[in-house]
Amino acid sequence: MPTAIIVDDEAPMRAQLHRHLKNVWPQLAIVAEASSGVEAIELVTRHKPDIIFLDIRMPGLSGIETAKVLYNQCHIVFVTAYDQYAVQAFDQGAIDYLLKPVDDERLRLTCERLNARLQSQPENIEALLKNLLQFEEGQTPNYLRWIQASVGNSLRMISTQEILFFRADDKYTRVQTEKAEFLIRKPLKELALELDPQEFWRIHRGILVRVDAISEVTRDYRGRQIVHVRNHPEHLEVSRNHSHLFQQM
Repeated sequence: MPTAIIVDDEAPMRAQLHRHLKNVWPQLAIVAEASSGVEAIELVTRHKPDIIFLDIRMPGLSGIETAKVLYNQCHIVFVTAYDQYAVQAFDQGAIDYLLKPVDDERLRLTCERLNARLQSQPENIEALLKNLLQFEEGQTPNYLRWIQASVGNSLRMISTQEILFFRADDKYTRVQTEKAEFLIRKPLKELALELDPQEFWRIHRGILVRVDAISEVTRDYRGRQIVHVRNHPEHLEVSRNHSHLFQQM
């Protein structure tokens, strides 16, 4: 049976999330609740849960600062009232989030993702947490502006403004511009943590697309959202997990 800890400085919010989780994922055992980051670290050490539901805005040690201590010990879900900018940052990495007030449909999707991730170790999200912490402190994160790609015996410098989309390709990442395609050795999941979430959106587990390269979004005969990229014939499917990016459809 998977186990979890709920962390929020407001008791009513902890109780509400507990109730929602019992409805959506009755197999999940809530082994403890914490009202602060310091208490959360102590409880994780004691109970060793699979998952921690972690509020971001807390007095003292914030949720992001707490996550920097715990990210390699359990799977983290941020519970947040952050604006869309930060939500896009969460979407870039191997981390999930819930917006307050918690919605059962969104919680169900999160629980499905968590259930699948429990088969593997928590991923390294240190770079993502660093960017989120800079954002929280009002600083501008240092996102990648250039991509280095080997072309024969030379090194090509590609501005992120030239790139239409990135696509995962086994151990490589495919970099697509209007004029050419390149392969780089860095996996997409690592690259996503270093890119500006306002410039690139993750629309699929294996696809990041530059927002201003999107010409339109349509639906196919099966109701799936399809992204059309400007000046390129390829159509990119939006996964169900990321369909909220185009909610108006």
